[in-house]
Amino acid sequence: MTEALLGFLAIFAMALIRIPLAFAMGIVGVVGIGLTRGWMPSLANAAQVVHETGFAYTLSVIPLFILMGNFVARAGLAHELFHAAYTFIGHRRGGLAHATIAACAGFGAICGSSIATAATITSVALPEMKRHGYSGRLATGTLAAGGTLGILIPPSVPLVIYAILTEQNIAKLFAAAMIPGAIAMLGYVAAIAIYVRLVPGQAPEHDDDAPGLSVRAVWGVLPILVIFLIVFGGIYGGLFTPTEGAAVGSAATFLAALAKREMTWKKFGDCFYATAEASAMIFMIFLGADLMNSALTLTQVPNQLANLVQGWGLSPFMVVAAIVALYIALGCLMDELSVLLLTIPIFFPVVIGLDFGMPQESVALWFGIVVLMTVSFGLLSPPVGLNVYVVNGMARDVPIAESYRGVLPFLASDLVRLLLLMFFPVLSLWLVQFVG
Repeated sequence: MTEALLGFLAIFAMALIRIPLAFAMGIVGVVGIGLTRGWMPSLANAAQVVHETGFAYTLSVIPLFILMGNFVARAGLAHELFHAAYTFIGHRRGGLAHATIAACAGFGAICGSSIATAATITSVALPEMKRHGYSGRLATGTLAAGGTLGILIPPSVPLVIYAILTEQNIAKLFAAAMIPGAIAMLGYVAAIAIYVRLVPGQAPEHDDDAPGLSVRAVWGVLPILVIFLIVFGGIYGGLFTPTEGAAVGSAATFLAALAKREMTWKKFGDCFYATAEASAMIFMIFLGADLMNSALTLTQVPNQLANLVQGWGLSPFMVVAAIVALYIALGCLMDELSVLLLTIPIFFPVVIGLDFGMPQESVALWFGIVVLMTVSFGLLSPPVGLNVYVVNGMARDVPIAESYRGVLPFLASDLVRLLLLMFFPVLSLWLVQFVG
């Protein structure tokens, strides 16, 4: 236990001096095995980890979903999504903000990335919100919060990573995230509706420019709906695996971009370059985490911690609440992928060993959704708040402090949603029963 604690302290110390987390975890793993088993076994283990991670078929789903998101981002579909959402709900008070949330949800349903969702929808919605008199606080807060729907609504890259780390069924995890993702979207819409009524001057009283519902608006979002149905209908219908579904989705979004005449050779190359860059980053973090986990396995820390927690006699939900509090704290300092890869190998054995009155698979799925909802806090909360930084960087005339004030109503909504999911696991597990 002492060796593991020193290892984690070393990781955080290296992170503070700006050593990338992937390298920090890898160094701790290699040195830990070297000190306990010898340097030759440590180097041999490192070579084996690199080979197994690089050639793992299950990991191929990650770059495919990222590629699908890049095709969508460059196909002009974000404009169609935002326009369609605006025609549906733009006439309401705060309608542009509501439409932004709806567009983020639709974009996230075929993207899987929070940052891509926030950046893409910001480029479309922010100029419109400014033109209609929305405050910088509400506009940037809405866009930053809406961006988190990119990982809360399947397909979700962090959820795929959780499935790989815990050896869970990706299709079942996607099904478990459907209702919580819908609750997240509706919670954000409710937060906007309450906020614009309690805080005057943040949004116009009426929007007389809101366009009416048209066939063109519905036709514009039809490709997105078709792609979503093909990918998830095929996965849940047993026609193909999640990896195959991601490949089909990538091909379908590419064809949609060609049909809209939005895809040029430059954009085509940019899609693959961005995918390679993001995938390389994720795979490097995976490598570092696998090396660290090899060292942790030798120390038996996960099992020791699980036995220690069980010996305390705490309520299982109290244990999960403590883990959630730690995730919120870590999310303020680290990105969501790093948090997952660093902590899941430690916390998952602890949670799975507790008695929640549910089968272990149900506990694993429910805990995965709770973790996913929790790490989204870090995308909005200071001092990091990656989504806030991305959106604020595109809204240069809005002070960063105003953007952080803008996300406060959405953080309150996040907290309510998290409590609902913790105390009512059926919200996560109801749809899972229909997945074979």
